Amino acid sequence: MKIEVLGSGCSKCRKTEKMISDVVRKLGVEAEIVHVTDLNQIVDRGVMMTPAVFIDGRKVMEGKMPTMAQIQKWFEE
Repeated sequence: MKIEVLGSGCSKCRKTEKMISDVVRKLGVEAEIVHVTDLNQIVDRGVMMTPAVFIDGRKVMEGKMPTMAQIQKWFEE
């Protein structure tokens, strides 16, 4: 599983990445977590607001910080 956090590296983006990492570790999910900061890549993916999260190429969130419960639901689907 590949999880991408798209954003400039702002505090919300970093916190989102940390929260995802914590949930992945807690649930024992095997995943590669990548932080994409390149603005061209972000725009090419159709992201208008950050942070945005993609799991295996599918956008699951954009423009806000998720809660821990929301992150856990991503892995239950």
